[in-house]
Amino acid sequence: MAPRASPPDLTQLVADHHAVLYRYAYRLTGSSADAEDLTQQVFLIAQTKLEQVRSQESVRAWLFAVLRNAYLKSHRKKIPLPAASLDFDVESIPAEPPTPDQIDGEELQAALDDLPAEFKVVLLLFYFEHRSYKEISEQLDLPIGTVMSRLSRAKGHLRARLFDRSAEPQIRSRKTTARVQ
Repeated sequence: MAPRASPPDLTQLVADHHAVLYRYAYRLTGSSADAEDLTQQVFLIAQTKLEQVRSQESVRAWLFAVLRNAYLKSHRKKIPLPAASLDFDVESIPAEPPTPDQIDGEELQAALDDLPAEFKVVLLLFYFEHRSYKEISEQLDLPIGTVMSRLSRAKGHLRARLFDRSAEPQIRSRKTTARVQ
């Protein structure tokens, strides 16, 4: 058996990955303070579990997984999402695809904040980490159909929220579970 490589230096990990982890945490939490706390938590966990890193090439993916798991763990303690809040009107999706220059960063973050954690994580894994459906399915231990459904609903919610001002978002956050009629 080949000897294990020495664990990466924590100081170098922070220098190399802090900015990208903070941006990801900010998109998940929607708050600078929460993103800072979550990013700090990732590096505290990394400090105690650096021996889990198998290779230098996988450090970034490992840190993303630690961040995602810490975020999800903090949300599991909250009130469960009622199934009734997952209703989504497919007809509310605009026909014209959005262009990136039409998106305001604050509006995007507000729309992301409206998404329940289960939808937000799938969306960010797909777009931020560039994971495939299969990889997301394996990482979150979900059926691939569930991943595809959550991604589709999350994208539809964002489209409705960002580009169809007259449409009321159909996916509700945990804070607002009543559907607007």
